[in-house]
Amino acid sequence: MASHARPKPRRVPRGLLRAGLAVSAAGAALAAGGAAAHAAPVPAPASAPGPVSTLTGPLVQAVASGVGPVKSLQLDPLANSAADPLNNAVGTRVADFKPVSTTLLTGALSNGGGLKDLPLVGQVVGLLPG
Repeated sequence: MASHARPKPRRVPRGLLRAGLAVSAAGAALAAGGAAAHAAPVPAPASAPGPVSTLTGPLVQAVASGVGPVKSLQLDPLANSAADPLNNAVGTRVADFKPVSTTLLTGALSNGGGLKDLPLVGQVVGLLPG
């Protein structure tokens, strides 16, 4: 088709784009302000004998109770089933080197493991409370 016969794409007027952006920004600001207005103020301790440890505060305890179960949550819903796509492994061996396989990465997931069972990620998750 010749270039002069092609249909021309419709362009949105620049003013309309700017108005949409302004409305979106205003909505985001209102949502952020509303969330901040509904946040409960943190009461200051009346008389603390010494510095309060941040590792034993109520916020850390709440995070610890919420993060603990997530560490061992099964990530692959098809784990230990015949339809699990992560159950397939690919491996190779070149000359006298150690064989390399994908089971190191996908084995923990296809066996029904959670975040704590993944290589490298499991060590980082171990630092989280809970």
